[in-house]
Amino acid sequence: MCGICGFTGELEQREDIIRKMTEVITHRGPDSDGFFMDNYISMGFRRLSIIDLETGDQPITNEEGNLVLTYNGEIYNYKDLKKELEGLGHKFSTTSDSEVVVHAFEEWGEDMFEHLRGMFAFAIYNKDTRAVFLARDFFGIKPLHYTLIGDELCYASEIKSILEHPDFMKRFNDKALDAYLSFQYVPQPMTFFKDVYCLLPGHFMWYRDGVIETQRYFEAKFKPDLEMTEEEAVNKIEKAFEDSVEAHKIADVEVGCFLSSGVDSSYVASYFSGQKTFTVGFDFGEKYNEIDWAKSLSEKIGVEHHEKLISSEEFWAAVPKVQYHMDQPLADPSCIALYFVTKLASEYVKVVLSGEGADELFGGYTCYNDPRVFKWYQKIVPYFLRRGIGWICRKLPDIKGRDYLIRAIHPLEKRYIGNAYMYDEKQKKELLKNPEIASDPSRLCRRMYTRARRWDDETKMQYLDINMWMVGDILLKADRMSMANSLELRVPFLDKEVFKVAASLPTPLRVNKYNTKYAMRKAAARHLPDEVAEKPKLGFPVPTRVWLKDEHYYHVVKDMFQSTTAEKFFNTELLLNYLDDHFEEKEDNSRKIWTIYVFLVWYQIYFGAVAPEDLKPAERPAAPAPAETIDEAQDEEFDEEEEEASGGTKVFKPVKESPAEETGEEESAQEEEIAEPEQEEEQPVYEDIYSSSGKKARRVNIEEEEAPISFTDDIDPDDFFANLKSQLRENFDESDESGEE
Repeated sequence: MCGICGFTGELEQREDIIRKMTEVITHRGPDSDGFFMDNYISMGFRRLSIIDLETGDQPITNEEGNLVLTYNGEIYNYKDLKKELEGLGHKFSTTSDSEVVVHAFEEWGEDMFEHLRGMFAFAIYNKDTRAVFLARDFFGIKPLHYTLIGDELCYASEIKSILEHPDFMKRFNDKALDAYLSFQYVPQPMTFFKDVYCLLPGHFMWYRDGVIETQRYFEAKFKPDLEMTEEEAVNKIEKAFEDSVEAHKIADVEVGCFLSSGVDSSYVASYFSGQKTFTVGFDFGEKYNEIDWAKSLSEKIGVEHHEKLISSEEFWAAVPKVQYHMDQPLADPSCIALYFVTKLASEYVKVVLSGEGADELFGGYTCYNDPRVFKWYQKIVPYFLRRGIGWICRKLPDIKGRDYLIRAIHPLEKRYIGNAYMYDEKQKKELLKNPEIASDPSRLCRRMYTRARRWDDETKMQYLDINMWMVGDILLKADRMSMANSLELRVPFLDKEVFKVAASLPTPLRVNKYNTKYAMRKAAARHLPDEVAEKPKLGFPVPTRVWLKDEHYYHVVKDMFQSTTAEKFFNTELLLNYLDDHFEEKEDNSRKIWTIYVFLVWYQIYFGAVAPEDLKPAERPAAPAPAETIDEAQDEEFDEEEEEASGGTKVFKPVKESPAEETGEEESAQEEEIAEPEQEEEQPVYEDIYSSSGKKARRVNIEEEEAPISFTDDIDPDDFFANLKSQLRENFDESDESGEE
């Protein structure tokens, strides 16, 4: 695992520039650095030594020396490829996987990717043609950013490296802010920095004579085998995953594993007997602390377990540092928890395996049940009536059944933009100082839905999340947080051989009324206790909603919401209303609040020139001493006020606007307001329908017709509609500000 950067063009003090660009990403590779420069290009490299510790330094060339490579990642089948390439006449001087990459390009060119198995982002420079070839792995595990400065190329693993180029003009991208407020991350290839883009997963890029050309070489397409039985599916998953885990263990250093209470990391850890596992949690009860679960499992599977309890003070103090390492704001609070678990692991090992990707590939998110649960309601109740019921429900307090009826209003393409949905278009117009930038977030998803139009709704949701949520949130934080601690993080679920199996599963073997990740859980159950294999999806819970009801952290956030930065972008009166309503427990606004807070912290670092350490919130005042102690120590200072106070081929020259085809931006009429789904949380309206079936191990009949579903057993329809009728009477005379009837 490493960091790469480079730029073309002749500049004064080029050596100093490339060294600065490389130095700022030292955390990605503290073991060594390397450089290549000629009259056309400057290339930099930072190394975290994992394979071929003695001779694997970069940049590295082919035997003729005309191809120069800098590379970040791991190729897990490099030994087999090396033998194949040697048979074709190639000469090797090292035992590294990086040398295999440069020879694979020399032999197969753009077709090299069908031979590679791994994660990677690399740059290859051809001295003869002066062409630069950049590529990113199949799923986007490793990052790669680029820009044109005039007609010259500048690229890097992290954006902060590009910012070191003296001719790059740093400008804020307000379109990214608009998208971020809805998604909680920025959909790629767009970034918060104008003219800087992410190379998309499964794409390569050529730079020749001032022109950039990108092309897709891989797409995660689902091809369900409707004849597949449950037993066949479970056998295939087990075989492919075991092979992937063993491949991902290849290293010349010790490899460890993350371990939570969930089935994904636990399944990975089941192959780590005798090795080290790592877990973190919060001191807020079992809901926010998986340490006891992980500790219990570690004893059963025979691993050496390490754990850390994150204090509230540690978490909040880390927010600025985490946002610095992220390069762009990410409103997923679990990225901070991930920072701490990677930091813990880095004290013991250089490489860890983790469970990212299982939910997207095998259908693990509880929201993937929505199409099945909503089907009969949407079939029976006309759209205009669903809208009317939804309008009424928005006026109601948070009673059981309310969110169900709101979320079930629209068809999938209008309501689902991914696993997180923060602010809709109307809310953004009210919130932003410049409401002109607010737009319908579903426009960025249309291209994905168009490509997935032949699949069922559950599969469409998976495809969207693989290409947007997983890349923009899950994998981004995994890379940045592990690299911040000089730790290589590998993800065996995101292996192209594992994906072939996942893509072949019929939908009911992915998501059904018994559970999510149905077949994958059955495979895991062969290696884990039933209570772990069948445990409902929990995510990485962080107690932000609890902290924001704490007076100390309420004031930390309030101070930020009253800052000049907040005034620049937002209607601060509305921000304070969100904060006060949450503090007073009128509404759970924790995710909305956190989204804004994180952005403001990030902006002050990257555009306000404030050092991360200067943005740490003030420590909580010490608790007052017992009364008798205070009486005895009249000279002790005690401040009460302080105590009350955180596809296809394109050719383009990206100058100002993000490429429309990649972002999915296109003109269209604005669509109706879309309700906000919950992120990765159990939906109480229908959780019993698809919760674990325990030890029954029932087989799914693919041909079985689902029974109509509207409410779970713990919701009395008569009571619900009586409540609804009562609330309707109370709200009947209220005007509808949205204009809906």
